[in-house]
Amino acid sequence: MHPIITINSLNKKYASGFEALKNVSLEINRGEIFALLGPNGAGKTTLISIIAGISIPTSGHVVVNNYNVVSDSLKTKSIIGLVPQEISIEQFETVLGTVNFSRGLFGKKKNPAYIESLLKQLALWEKRNSRILELSGGMKRRVLIAKALSHEPSILFLDEPTAGVDVELRKDMWNIIKDLKKKGVTIILTTHYIEEAENIADRVGVINNGKILLVEEKALLMKKMGKKILNIFLSKPLKIIPDSLSKYALKLNGGGSTLTYTYDINDERTGITMLLNELSKSKIQLKDIQTKQTSLEEIFVTIVKE
Repeated sequence: MHPIITINSLNKKYASGFEALKNVSLEINRGEIFALLGPNGAGKTTLISIIAGISIPTSGHVVVNNYNVVSDSLKTKSIIGLVPQEISIEQFETVLGTVNFSRGLFGKKKNPAYIESLLKQLALWEKRNSRILELSGGMKRRVLIAKALSHEPSILFLDEPTAGVDVELRKDMWNIIKDLKKKGVTIILTTHYIEEAENIADRVGVINNGKILLVEEKALLMKKMGKKILNIFLSKPLKIIPDSLSKYALKLNGGGSTLTYTYDINDERTGITMLLNELSKSKIQLKDIQTKQTSLEEIFVTIVKE
């Protein structure tokens, strides 16, 4: 993979003395969906602002498509689209007018066919003559994406793209992002919805207190750190776990009707067979069993806590 964004030893310190970014180094590959996860105040928006040329770093370097974001800011801005977290659009402008205006700001010639195609892809074409104030929050979010894509950027930043939208619209947005990737657009998103990263990201980065804690392929991360949970549903509830089962570190849930066993899927021996044999010897009757994979959200919480 060839990086389209290279970040080396990036620092951002404000006049107050607060360090928003601390020696951040990162590469983002061309054509990938990269999810940047972190709690509030972790440094996600600051990092995006520097790459997009909105904020100046205290030290370090950011190169976008072989251009430095400070010395070649006009060139880097021309290939970057940014969808901010906050919705700030001229309320009395029409959808079509505001998207065309955004394209003009980048010095792009008018291209009605492209804008029509873009608005249709985002389900905005029928609303093209509506004023922004007449739109729902979800539709306004789509307008922000249309504005960011109006100048045909090869990199798209999405800062909390589905904040405040319902579940159905969130899934529509995921499909839009996947379609953009198919067209070769590199997408970097920050999100509080870990499900979002789990569903669409190729790689995941975790940032906290201005430092990058981890960068890993999503599938490999879940394989390396993922645990599996075996829920054993009992025919008759237990009051306590028998001493003979103490070595399995079982938990008794559901009013005593469920035994929960956690194991590492990468271990050669998971202990499941031995556990089931021990249950049989203890005359504990099973009603059902169910396995569950640890989610990316649980992995994220573990990383940040550590």
